[in-house]
Amino acid sequence: MANKKRKPIVAVVGRPNVGKSTLFNAMAGEMISIVKDTPGITRDRIYVDVSWLDKTFTLIDTGGIEPDSKDIILSQMRQQAQIAIDSADVIVFMVDVKQGLVDADQKVADMLRRSGRPVVLAVNKVDSQQKYMADVYEFYNLGIGDPHPVSAANRTGLGDLLEEVVGHFPKAADEGEEDERPRVAIVGKPNVGKSSIINRLIGENRVIVSDIAGTTRDAVDTEVVHNGREYVFIDTAGLRRKNKIKEELERYMIIRTVTAVERADVVVLVIDAKDGVTEQDAKIAGIAHERGKGMIIAVNKWDAIEKNDKTVYEYQQKIRNTLSFMPYAEIMFISAVTGQRLPKLFDRIDAVIENHAMRISTGVLNEIITEATALQQPPSDKGRRLRIYYSTQVAVKPPTFVLFVNDKELMHFSYVRYLENKIREAFGFGGTPIKFIIRERKGEKGK
Repeated sequence: MANKKRKPIVAVVGRPNVGKSTLFNAMAGEMISIVKDTPGITRDRIYVDVSWLDKTFTLIDTGGIEPDSKDIILSQMRQQAQIAIDSADVIVFMVDVKQGLVDADQKVADMLRRSGRPVVLAVNKVDSQQKYMADVYEFYNLGIGDPHPVSAANRTGLGDLLEEVVGHFPKAADEGEEDERPRVAIVGKPNVGKSSIINRLIGENRVIVSDIAGTTRDAVDTEVVHNGREYVFIDTAGLRRKNKIKEELERYMIIRTVTAVERADVVVLVIDAKDGVTEQDAKIAGIAHERGKGMIIAVNKWDAIEKNDKTVYEYQQKIRNTLSFMPYAEIMFISAVTGQRLPKLFDRIDAVIENHAMRISTGVLNEIITEATALQQPPSDKGRRLRIYYSTQVAVKPPTFVLFVNDKELMHFSYVRYLENKIREAFGFGGTPIKFIIRERKGEKGK
């Protein structure tokens, strides 16, 4: 079950203009498969998946500080540091060799040091080691370990920095005892009723709840037993901190969501029946979609909606239109207040978990593909037609298929979508995305 491992989260913290974005973009541009933006989603790149050597992790830019007065910078940096402490496995603290060591750096370093989290100190803008090395040593005074000289703009020193970062990732030892319990993240905008749903689920199941200290400090994990099966619910509710994170709230929420989604098998996106699907909901759904998680959309407060015989159908259509990039998502109408249909949530979760981990035998898969290509001819271009030689499933969570073809260029997006629909007709796969990898058979392209 290698797929069970979650990607570690690395957060970058630092004052304005020390080069956080340059570092972020250097890592994003150089070493990544940055995912094409999911349709329907606009996002400033708050997070990006980085692959380096054999390690993959999610890099988060806690950003968002406006250079103003010193006091404001310090209070915003503290918020940034708090976000990083709450959600990251490793924190990269970035300082600027040309500005030297400033008071705000010292204060934030104290906070990071007390957190007990691994912190890697990156001293940026070291364009010449000879010229700046003496200035780099000054940062030993922060007391958070060795300063790593880098130049994000010139992309120098990044390898050594990354080596230090991945050295702090949780070791394989703690994956020894494989936790097979389904992990469910309850996500959504503030005040849509996430906490009420979890409380209701716990209440109905009368289980002694133990809050497992999650790897993310305050996304509280709750064990729930239903019909003899144990589940772990990852709750991002109740996380609106006392400290005033107003302008950062959306960024904070997205970071929380990425962290929770990363650890889940199935994501339950709770939306408010009265508001419908908002842009913020679409952003959250996009995070789950990009990460290939099982998806249930729970429309809460359904008891408060006036209904006729077409209401459910019309509402579903609206959701499908807004979240057109995830037609596979399961939709349920619930009420945390009355408990309406909440017990059925477990049935849906079970079904989605099963589909998310479903394997199809190679023989059956190839039969379906052959039949599909007979029904609808593959695309052609300038007299050359796409040929699919063979297909096989290479992974689960989400189900991932490799198709071996004569020419990748001929495999249009619309034809992949057609094949996906045919596979879904045969096997359902409700609630789970399906991924396709298109491979060219060596030497076939010119034929």
